[in-house]
Order: sequence, then C-alpha cells, then structure tokens
Amino acid sequence: MHNLLDDYAHGNALRDVSPSLKMLFGLGAILLCVSSPAPAAPLFVAVTMSLAILILAKIPWRFYLRLLLVPLSFALVSAAVVAFMQGAGQELFSFHLSGITFAIRESGANLAGLLMARTFGGMCSLFFISLTTPMIEIFGSLKSLQIPSSVIELSMMIYRYIFVFLDQAASIHNAQVMRLGDCRIRNSLSSFAMLASVLFLRSWEQGERLIVAMDSRCYDGRLDLMDQGEKATSGQILAVAAYLISALAIAVLAGGAFLH
Repeated sequence: MHNLLDDYAHGNALRDVSPSLKMLFGLGAILLCVSSPAPAAPLFVAVTMSLAILILAKIPWRFYLRLLLVPLSFALVSAAVVAFMQGAGQELFSFHLSGITFAIRESGANLAGLLMARTFGGMCSLFFISLTTPMIEIFGSLKSLQIPSSVIELSMMIYRYIFVFLDQAASIHNAQVMRLGDCRIRNSLSSFAMLASVLFLRSWEQGERLIVAMDSRCYDGRLDLMDQGEKATSGQILAVAAYLISALAIAVLAGGAFLH
C-alpha cells in the first residue's frame, strides 16, 4: 500500500499543483470537519473531496474505495457504541439481550451521525493530501513553514523506516507460518514473542547502519530539502479560498441540523 500511495502521489493529474496549496486545501477542510457542529459541512467536504480525488486527480475509484473501507469500518464500530451509550431524548430503536435493554435515542443517534460525518470528511481530506502530494514535497512545505529541522528530519526517518520494519516483520511472520508456528495458541504466542525480539534487534542494527552511512556521507546534523513544488497561481488560491469559505458557511448555517 505504501508503494501504491507513492505511485499515485507522483503520477496523479494534480501532481504539478503547488504542494503548499494542496496541504492548505486538505488541512483547512480537516479543521472544518472536526470543528463543525452538524454533519452537513463534513458530508459536503467528503463528497467534494472524493470528487476532486476521482475526477481532478484521476485516482481509480476501486483503489480509493479500498482506502476508505479501513477507517470507515472503525468509525462504524465507534459510532455504534456512541449511539447506544447516549441515553437522552426519544427512543428510536431498542432490543433485549440476556435481560438487558439496548436502546438508541435521539442524542445518541445525533452524536453517532456527527462522528461518522466528521470521520468521513476528515479521512477524505487526508487522502486528498496523501494521494496528490509526494511525501518529499510535504516535508519541503513543512520546512517552508519554519517547522524545526530536527522535527522534519525525524519525521522523514520515521516515515521511511516504518515500512522497512513492516516488511521485515512480514517476512519473519511468513517464515513462521510456513513452519506451522501459528498452528496452536501456545505456538502463536511463542512465535509472536520471537518476532518482537528479532525485530527489536534488527531495528537496533539498522539504526547503527544508518549512523555509519550518514557519517560516511559527511552528515553535519542537517538534511537539505530542495523546493520541488510549483508556485500557486492566483486563480488556484481564489478557488481554494472560495471552497473553504463555502464549507464554513455550510457549517454555520446548518448548525442545528439534527434529529428531533
């Protein structure tokens, strides 16, 4: 999935648009989603962001749907728990299980709907950034915002080695499965403990190799990043500003749009 995301980020139709503008567009939409008092604005953001990803960036809809299914599955479970925990208002749905009554009331349904809308809108905005902007340009944009260099360099190394260690963990796990290391619960626990210990040692060794490699290349405590992105045009800036203002207006006007 990491390789696919990078491939689409480098080859999408919005590749030449200013990375700073795309980050402003996505992060502004995320802030509007999480701060909206009603689900109308997050749903508007989710629909428009999805259209931008599919039509403007030309990302395949099957791949985009696969990306959305993972966070939405967790959001559905969380929304279901919230819906049953909030107990104020008129009862909308109920059932009995082992002598216990579970009911969904107005406040629970409202809060669950708002949670789903915020999650959906925020994830669509985040996927817009990740599918249209390569990570190296994101780090470059962060540098232009005067983010401390140490934070950016640590983020770059963490991002790189997350996937290195995931690949190593997958290789170790596959080897254990081929040797029936997960055939019983006791074997599974032993295999997991062995995987964790081996991965820790390999992480330590990889860190030492990284230090040696950086020292051999005259590392002086700073990684230089080149500004590879295009500059935003006035029309693009106006379009992003108009979109964010429209989403903000929807959030303000639809502040009371809940079940009654």
